[in-house]
Amino acid sequence: MVRFLFFIGLCLLCLPSPADAANRGAVEAQFQSWLKSEIWPRAKREGVSRRVFDRAFQGVTLNWDLPDLVPPGSKKTTPKAQRQAEFGSPGRYFNRGSVDGATSVGSVMAQRHAKALKRTERKTGVPGRIILGIWGRESGYGRVAIRHDAFQVLGTKAFMSTRADMFTKELIAALKLVQSGGTPKGRLKSSWAGALGQPQFMPSNIQKFAADGNGDKRVDIWTSEADTIASIGNYLAKYGWVRNRDWGFEVTLPASVSCTLEGPDQGRRISEWEKMGIKRVSGRPFPAHERKGKGFLMLPAGRKGPAFIVTPNFYVLKEYNKSDLYALFVGHVGDRIQFNSKDFTGQWSKVGGLYRSDIAAMQRALEGMGHDVGGADGLPGFKTRRSIGRWQEATGQTATCFPESRMKSALTR
Repeated sequence: MVRFLFFIGLCLLCLPSPADAANRGAVEAQFQSWLKSEIWPRAKREGVSRRVFDRAFQGVTLNWDLPDLVPPGSKKTTPKAQRQAEFGSPGRYFNRGSVDGATSVGSVMAQRHAKALKRTERKTGVPGRIILGIWGRESGYGRVAIRHDAFQVLGTKAFMSTRADMFTKELIAALKLVQSGGTPKGRLKSSWAGALGQPQFMPSNIQKFAADGNGDKRVDIWTSEADTIASIGNYLAKYGWVRNRDWGFEVTLPASVSCTLEGPDQGRRISEWEKMGIKRVSGRPFPAHERKGKGFLMLPAGRKGPAFIVTPNFYVLKEYNKSDLYALFVGHVGDRIQFNSKDFTGQWSKVGGLYRSDIAAMQRALEGMGHDVGGADGLPGFKTRRSIGRWQEATGQTATCFPESRMKSALTR
């Protein structure tokens, strides 16, 4: 779920003021009391022993450096400081080092683990190159050190994050995982969001999706490459990966095709997109079996970047991580590993540089006009992108379908 290698920045926490910082001791005391009064009784009901519970939280204190924290007594706000790729130029997500690094190491892994990849592909239908793309993005093929204390991360986020209920469930799942003996010895390590092992599964997903890839009757997503490969393939298969379909294709988007047609709810047969003048940038025709299937227009930067026709499998990749750019990165790196494909033909424009709060203000203005932006969360997803395009078209502008700083005053005045 969380990207250690090749990740373009993290969402920065809006740190408390000095006055707030003086209250941290009181909040810490509330946290320790909450562990005893709320988490321990729940963990006990779920079969966790006192020994496992005490060992998990031995020496654990709140981690104030994690993103999306809402300390007790404070209000939930859209953070102003924001450095994730979705809020800058999307092209930065595909920087040279990230793409080349994932590709070069992935090519080595493709040869080294060819049997395990082939075995998983036969069983799940998920191509080995896609598994490699995820594995590389998640943990650098197991080469990136995972440094955070899992119970500090999960405890902090369960106590005071914007998604406290979800993280409370993951905290209990992690305790149950340790109770079952399904974790390495020593302190359990995680990402800054609580994800575990080489596939970076959240604790609750380990029981659901982790798989034995080497036939030893054990599941080890920490040190076994075969189990990691099998687990990623199993995850995607369970979420509906369609055998014998690709993830998508880079295309040219004629001016006559509106960027407002983007989205998984506006799909049509790929042959219909062809009739509208959309073609693959490679010049090759769409595969015959793909032409009969449904495809979706995907414009991660609106008309300010490359265009794609993606298949339902693209949205399966988004079940691993909700970001369009993440799914696109995985597919792109996988193609480079197997087919030696080149960079995208379409160029990423220098857009972005907006605070998340700026985008949220635009979203609220669009909602006031009756547009469905998918929520005023400061995230420029496909609903926000096409709503911007529809507003542009309605006001006589050329639709670009991506937020820009000059739009804020026009939308919010």
